[in-house]
Amino acid sequence: MKSSSLSIDGLKKGMEVAKGYTIYKDSIIKKTDYYDIAGMAPAGSINSNVSEMANWVTTWINGGKFNGNEILPSSYVREAMSSQMVISPAIPDKEIPDAFLSNYGFGWMISSYRGHYRVEHGGNIDGFSASTSFFPSDSIGIIVLSNQNASSIPGIVRNMIADRILGIKPIDWNGRRNNADAKAKKEEKEAEKNVSSNKKLGTNPSHKQNDYTGLYNNPGYGTFEITNRNDSLIMFTPNGDLWLRHYHYDVFEGLGIDKEEGIDTSQKENIKLQFLQTVAGEISSVLLPLQGGLKDIEFTRSTKAKEIVKGELEKYVGEYELTPGTNAKLYIKEGKTLYAFIEGQPEYELVPTEKNKFDLKILKGYSIVFDENDKGEITNLTFVQPNGNFKAKKIK
Repeated sequence: MKSSSLSIDGLKKGMEVAKGYTIYKDSIIKKTDYYDIAGMAPAGSINSNVSEMANWVTTWINGGKFNGNEILPSSYVREAMSSQMVISPAIPDKEIPDAFLSNYGFGWMISSYRGHYRVEHGGNIDGFSASTSFFPSDSIGIIVLSNQNASSIPGIVRNMIADRILGIKPIDWNGRRNNADAKAKKEEKEAEKNVSSNKKLGTNPSHKQNDYTGLYNNPGYGTFEITNRNDSLIMFTPNGDLWLRHYHYDVFEGLGIDKEEGIDTSQKENIKLQFLQTVAGEISSVLLPLQGGLKDIEFTRSTKAKEIVKGELEKYVGEYELTPGTNAKLYIKEGKTLYAFIEGQPEYELVPTEKNKFDLKILKGYSIVFDENDKGEITNLTFVQPNGNFKAKKIK
């Protein structure tokens, strides 16, 4: 498997590599970007071709050997392609009574295909679909690769080839799939008649749009950014961008933004984002329903640092009197970062977020707002905290 690779970089360096495509609105074919899946590589990072995948399948059919050399221990091969757990009941239907069983081995799906033992695993990643299968008792291997996202082609072609090679009466697999799709669409339309919206009319967001902007992070799911662009909230994610449309209260719905077509308002089911706030009234996080069966995943908000010219920090430097005998000192370290220090407390690194406003980097919900006179001079600062605001006059 000399040209196979396990990363997008490897794919891009390959010769005559395929480009991925997707179907937009059931009829428009569009090219997709390669998905860099390095973070969860075993789920779909293998880049290969039918010739080299055929060598891989041959190795499994031969009990782990290729060209007489043991690549995989035979004991492991037997275990991996035998049932280890049940996936679903997979009871045969009346039309195809000899196709049943749905179990799982070690990385392989096990089934009885029309009386023949089949070991198989499909795959789908942005722009590509695949099926790799073999019939160990018949010494037959079938690999079908397609450069179309979420395509049914690999499964259909696999079954058509299997019917011919196994010498059994062919089934119109393509027709069955078309009928199944048509039935599903009809049922979907019927189901829509019984669905009513839970949207509360006449409500407004509790904050102005800028207050929802920032970076949102979850340790397990990563970070995305929400910005205010042309009076619209835009959510930027590694898997595509969303326009956030107000739904009700502090709930917004995300509508996909196509690079060519723009915002897709035809979507019936849009992800809902519920924003939360602190007792001080600041947007603190957002909940996203990303995984069925689990509570909505919370992403904590942090304000994106605003670029500030080095010389602009100088005007904030000085001492500010909080109470008689208690001063806050503001100073610059390393020539680029503003810090605040109050006796008896640790020093706080300040992150510029708006004009004359800084957040305390390590404390959520805490910030400092500076007052500026007509001459551009700083006269006061206010510590904004969950338990209140505390003003201090500049004395030095």
